[in-house]
Amino acid sequence: MPPDPVTIFEAQRPRLLRLGYRMLGSRVEAEDVVQEVWLRWQSADHYEITEPAAWLTRVTSRLCLDQMKSARARRETYPGTWLPEPLIEEDDDTLRQDNLTLTLMLALERLSPLERVTFLLHDVFGQPLDEVARTIDRTSAATRQLASRARAHVRLDQPRYTVPRDAARALTRAFFDACRSGDASTLSILLAEGANLRSDGGGKVFSFPNVIQGRGRLIRLFQSLSRKHGAQMEYLEPVTIDGLPGFISRIDGPPQTTALEIVDGRIAVIYITRNPDKLVGLGLH
Repeated sequence: MPPDPVTIFEAQRPRLLRLGYRMLGSRVEAEDVVQEVWLRWQSADHYEITEPAAWLTRVTSRLCLDQMKSARARRETYPGTWLPEPLIEEDDDTLRQDNLTLTLMLALERLSPLERVTFLLHDVFGQPLDEVARTIDRTSAATRQLASRARAHVRLDQPRYTVPRDAARALTRAFFDACRSGDASTLSILLAEGANLRSDGGGKVFSFPNVIQGRGRLIRLFQSLSRKHGAQMEYLEPVTIDGLPGFISRIDGPPQTTALEIVDGRIAVIYITRNPDKLVGLGLH
């Protein structure tokens, strides 16, 4: 008699959820996919399934592929900049076990659905290429090509600078304080010359619809925000967001997350998530 199907599925659930999140960039969509996998698992002939983990991974991957095709179409009409749902590392160890950063998550967005699935299954989740080929219904040679192309694209976005935890928290606080006070001198030290800001409000709350590029433009922006809202800006707590140093704050309203990509000791990219739909899972109030 095979092991209890419920026990088998529950043992795999965290891995399936992590796979779904990495493929879709959405915790909610990943949970929906895993629920659908559970329904299919319940109705499957468990005596015929010799490798439950492989079967569950294959079904999850194929469902995600279907989702990714429609998600890509939705993102073409997404209001403003799209960012993945932020993961607070201390609270989401299950989803953070693969150590992908927000930067790499965005790099995955530029891959085709097949390239993304191949890269994640093979390079991140360690599946043999032959098993990946079976999952995506391609030959081994074609799957190897997909993996190679994906790897080349993603390698360009590998993080180049790791900030120790204490230094990262000091930097995030210094950045927030400089933004609140409009301190141009400190901001010019903290920001890289080509720094840019990406803000996701999802069309539901105010955000900057386009990427704001350049240290000078960012300093002027933060000075303007300081004049208008400095007294209402509140630093709530330092956090690690998708592997990047960051913090939770608010500006006279609901909380938002800010993640900072650091290159050569300076802030290269600022990721701000304000879309309330993407923050609901964090329990922020």
